[in-house]
Amino acid sequence: MSEDKIRKEIESKFGNRLRVRVNGILIEDDKILLIKHQMSASSFFWSTPGGGMSYGSSLEDNLKREFLEETGLSIEPIRFLGLNEYLSPPLHALECFYSVKKMEGKVSLGIDPELPSESQIIKEIKWMTLKEIHSLEKNSFHQIFLGIKSVSELVLYKGYFNFENNSIK
Repeated sequence: MSEDKIRKEIESKFGNRLRVRVNGILIEDDKILLIKHQMSASSFFWSTPGGGMSYGSSLEDNLKREFLEETGLSIEPIRFLGLNEYLSPPLHALECFYSVKKMEGKVSLGIDPELPSESQIIKEIKWMTLKEIHSLEKNSFHQIFLGIKSVSELVLYKGYFNFENNSIK
């Protein structure tokens, strides 16, 4: 798929509106489960499993649904960690983060049901160490991983975050 087509698909589905998302942080053996999203023909973005809210469903129910769709895992939210505001026009999202525990299932690459099969942006699922995440280009992973020295620091977050929203200066 061409860079222009991917970008247009992402912008038309997710851009130019405020989105509320829910994300889960699953840690096992000092590794974090991450999803690789194709953002253009030449760029990728690694983030925790999660996605948009469905009207009428709670944060926790949406998180369970998103985790199952993207990873094949049933999870249980443990604790609400906080809210991150992401703003990089045309994308604007309020991201609710939870620590989660795995209940059952085997990790498998899922889909984003909001997108047609020929426009799927979920490309890989992988357990990554913090060192592996930090070895990636800075703009290719979620800012929640910036500035932390151990994976255990992720579940200590509390409150509102605004990690390097450079687009509003």
